Amino acid sequence: MTPIAPLITGFLREHMPRQRGLSPHSCDTYAYSFRLLFAFAAGRLRTRPSQLMLEQIDAEMVLAFLGYIERERGNSPATRNVRLAAIKAFMRYVEFKHPRALEQIAQINAIPGKRYDQKLIRHLTMAEVQAVLDAPDLCTRSGIRDRAMLHVCFAAGLRVSELVGLRLENVTLQPAPSILVMGKGRRERSLPLWKETARDVRAWLAVRGRAPAPELFVNAHGDAMTRAGFEYILEKHAATAARVCPTLAGRTLTPHLLRHSCAVIMLQATRDIRKVALWLGHADIRTTEVYLRMDPSEKLEAVEAVLPPALRRGRFKAPDALIASLMADPHAVPT
Repeated sequence: MTPIAPLITGFLREHMPRQRGLSPHSCDTYAYSFRLLFAFAAGRLRTRPSQLMLEQIDAEMVLAFLGYIERERGNSPATRNVRLAAIKAFMRYVEFKHPRALEQIAQINAIPGKRYDQKLIRHLTMAEVQAVLDAPDLCTRSGIRDRAMLHVCFAAGLRVSELVGLRLENVTLQPAPSILVMGKGRRERSLPLWKETARDVRAWLAVRGRAPAPELFVNAHGDAMTRAGFEYILEKHAATAARVCPTLAGRTLTPHLLRHSCAVIMLQATRDIRKVALWLGHADIRTTEVYLRMDPSEKLEAVEAVLPPALRRGRFKAPDALIASLMADPHAVPT
């Protein structure tokens, strides 16, 4: 039997960050997947997670875990596929350490990803975005900070990790306002800021003070803003905005919803999916194509540009009286 604890430690602390160069955020995402897996397996085997053995994490256990997170935790098929991808990445690492487990690993790698319906991504209209941006109280320090955070998140189309990780040294306000963002996959991108966004950032910098954290946005204690902290701020101001914008009532606003809203507005303004991909920091333009399905204007232009075929017009001829009565009322009885 092979203890799994040393293997997962080497995978997360050595292989992923040093050999593959993954960011700390990506490593945290992998670690969370394995916390769920090991807690489930330990409960099922009536043991402690630290006592789990590699041989116990077989295909049957993985399938049971995937079913558990869908049924009990309410995870979507997309999340289920993310957890499965993390497990497969770990198993590819293990097969070089313990070749005798190749058969077990092959069975796990054979588990397919789950197909699911890809619904249209929801987004906010400009009026709804404006209501959210107007919600913070600009007479308070926290309100000035919140307005700046919300404005930068929307205008730059940032992921929440990019927003809270934005460093003060990467903000340029003169001569042209811009920010340098470290995106997914450690890809940097430079984004210009609207004049209105830059004005809100300047207002925040005027009251930020000498907080020890290097990040642009800090909490009341001077520490870097966290993902949960920004999600709370967005939820609070969304409730305030719903009082003046009825279409926001009952909706759950997430940081990624602001990113989607930015993408749709950028697509409508530029008509260029490549520019939207560059703005959002997508490595593959196919990821950005989802916004084409959301924007009906492109489809309307296609309809208007095509000359419809000339169809021969005919005259309507009434059917037989018996057939007409049956078409009008299926339960009718001819007299």
